[in-house]
Parts: sequence; structure tokens; C-alpha cells
Amino acid sequence: MNFILHLGLGSFHRAHQAVCVHALRQQGDTGWAIAGGNLRPDMADTIAALQAQDGRYTLETVTPQGERNYTVIESIQRVIPYQDDLAPLIAMGADPATRIISFTVTEAGYYLDAQNKLDWPTFADLRADLAAVKAGQAGHTIYGGLVSILRARMRSGAGPVTLMNCDNLRHNGDRSRSGLLVFIDALGDAELKAWVVQHTSSPNAMVDRITPRPTPDVAERVKAATGWDDKAALMGESFIQWVIEDDFIAGRPDWEKVGVEMVQSVQAHEEAKIRLLNATHSCIAWAGTLAGYQYIHEGTHDAAIRQMAYDYVTDDAIPVLQTPEQPCPINLEQYRDVVLDRFGNPAIADTNQRVAMDAFSKIPGMIAPTIRDKLARNAPFDSVAMLPALFLAYLQRWHAGQIPYSYQDQAMDPAAAHAICDAADPVAAYAADTTLWGEMAGHPQLVDALRKAYARVLAFVAERTGA
Repeated sequence: MNFILHLGLGSFHRAHQAVCVHALRQQGDTGWAIAGGNLRPDMADTIAALQAQDGRYTLETVTPQGERNYTVIESIQRVIPYQDDLAPLIAMGADPATRIISFTVTEAGYYLDAQNKLDWPTFADLRADLAAVKAGQAGHTIYGGLVSILRARMRSGAGPVTLMNCDNLRHNGDRSRSGLLVFIDALGDAELKAWVVQHTSSPNAMVDRITPRPTPDVAERVKAATGWDDKAALMGESFIQWVIEDDFIAGRPDWEKVGVEMVQSVQAHEEAKIRLLNATHSCIAWAGTLAGYQYIHEGTHDAAIRQMAYDYVTDDAIPVLQTPEQPCPINLEQYRDVVLDRFGNPAIADTNQRVAMDAFSKIPGMIAPTIRDKLARNAPFDSVAMLPALFLAYLQRWHAGQIPYSYQDQAMDPAAAHAICDAADPVAAYAADTTLWGEMAGHPQLVDALRKAYARVLAFVAERTGA
């Protein structure tokens, strides 16, 4: 049997990639299975539950109409317990039966700056990981972890392996590969670099399925529907999409048989997903939090918030993705409407807290590119400017301790964020932040558009809260 070693047994992987492998196995194609574990000691309860259940768990899916279905997923054939030295994970990665190493990482977890270089100055844990690997210890970032695994694979002569991203980073295969090679350069391991260049491939991929953090009521519904007291149950929407560039150096499952789109280039799908879905999701989460909502569907059904999202896509995102010179193969208006329908699904109960996180990597990755494209055309960008303006208002609430939940942002420097909010001109300070804006930081048209948008956001907040 061939194995996919997956790093990061979180909810999204188990509601997406693991489901596709399961579907193939259900068709009788049992030539591939998943082994999975984590690079860090998180999710201990879920890992323990999966171990106790031999990797089996129930996925609840729900349609926008509220229809629920339950499937026991059985594609994870090996659950690898966490050890600080990663020995069991490294051994699996060095096994010749492992043909693909896949991973799901947040945008900030790649530690890339605006030029897609490893951001050594900003991230202490990246520097610490490099030092640990130099000292002969296992790495716990994605790069250090892969180096630990790939070194062992090289030394054991286990053969080539595909490195496959399953996450929202734009150009994820290309960019993670670049980061990995820079990390290896910093180690000074020329032998490993040459081996990685020759014996690995890194296809870009686009993944899509809304998967909220599991809540106790998911397990209760699963037990009521199936009779199984499943400690690793989770839920996601019924919609699922996976588009992958067909660049696998050591073989792959016949994913076409279960609806996966194998393509030469994922770029058009990727841009549509990141700009029309991910950026819109953040817009609704920030606006919804400011309006006092807890859930994404509540903000989506708020006419003013829905209009902000609709206008951003219609006025600014679609015009730069669909041009006479470069026609888009996707019906973007239809995609926009399907996305808003999905976000409005109350049965998903996806929280603003989950979607609002990591703005300091989401703004440069998902929102700034549309502003950059509009600037290049010397065209106004009032509608997209509303998104970062919403986050500035959100950041001011965070600064004042008025966000009703814990805000998590791996790429944010809290001191710098507080300084933006304390500045005499917070809009100008915000527009000058290079983490958010890169080479656009301080651009007069950016400052002007953000100032106008921020005034509109404050008016929206005042209307909702009287504040």
C-alpha cells in the first residue's frame, strides 16, 4: 500500500483531503491510505481520540438547506503519536511506501514576507527552529519538520516524494518550496538541497470546504444519528472543491474518480478562491464582529454587510480577474453568488472568531493584490478599501480590549499594532505598515481610499451600536 504522510491532523484535513482518499477506497481503490501526525504538541485530545478509534471518525456535512449527512471516514490508517524528537513521524516519512508528504499550514505558518522570502527578523520561532535543526534536533516549523523528514529519507534511499500543500497560501507549492530551499541554504546543507531539487515536486493546489472548529453539539448530533460516541467527530459544509496541478514525482491516487480537478495550472481557480471567497469571508467576519454578531451567517444575512462583500467582489475583484486580455475560465459572478449562499448557511455556525484571525497575513495575501491591481490601472478602489478599513476599526476595538473573544494573529506584532491605534493619525500609520502593504505602504491613493472607507465603516458601526 502507498501512503500519504499528512502533517497537521486538524479539522480541515479531515473534512477535505482525507474524505477524497476515503471516497476512492470506498470505490474499491485501496492502493492509497493516509498516515498522519503533528509537528507540534497541539490537539492532544483529538490525536488521542483518533488513536483510540484506529483513525476512524464521523464527518457531518450540511447543505445550505439544512440537510445533514453522516459518513464514517476510514482513510487515516495510521495515527502517529507526537514525540518531541518526531521520531515516529520521521520514520514514516523515510518509509519507501510514503509517496506524498502533505501538510495544512496557516498563511502565517510559512513565515514569508511581502517578497516571499523567509522573514527571519520577524519570527523568533523560525530562527529558533533553524538553530535546533543545526544542533541536530528535530524541527517543528513546516520547514524544520520537512528537513528532518527529508534528510532521513535521503539517507535511507527511500526514493522521490511529492510535497503537497492543502491550504490557502497563494501559489502554495511554489512558495513553500522556495521557503524550504532557503531554509536548507541557511543550514548550509548542500547535499540535502541537491537531493530535494532532484527528488521532490511541489504542485500548487486550491482547496475549499468551510470547516468550523468542532463544538460539543456536533458529537451529540453524531451520537443521536449513528449511536456512536465519536470523540473525533467534526462537521463541514456539503460543498467541496480541490484543484491540483498534476505534478507528482512518485505517483498519486486516481483523484479524478472522486471529483478532484487535475490541471496544468491552478492559478485562475486560486485567484478566484482567495479573492472572492477568502477575502469576502474576512470582510464578513470583521464587519460582523463590529456589528455585534457571533456567527458568519448572521453577518451574511445583514443587508449592509452583504452589500459590502458583494460590492467588493463586483466593483473591484472581478474587473481585475476577468479582462479582455486575460479572460477567466470561471464564471465569477456565479462563483460570487454561490459563495454568499454558502456563507449564509446557519447550520454551519461558523464563528467570526475563527475567520477574523490572522489579518496581518490575510490582508497582504488576499486583499492587497486587488488594490495593487487597481492602482496599476489607475482605477478607483473604494469597494475593496472597505475590507482593510473594517479591520482597522476591528483593531481599534482590540486595542481597547473590546473584542468579545481572543484574537489570534501569528504575523502581528502586538506592540506595532497598538502603536498604529495610538498614533495621532491611525489611518496614515496603518497605511504605512509594511507588513500589511509591502511596497504600497504610504501610497497617497492608498491613504486617501482608506481614509474615506474608514469614515464609512465608523458610520456603519455607529448605526449598529450607537457608538
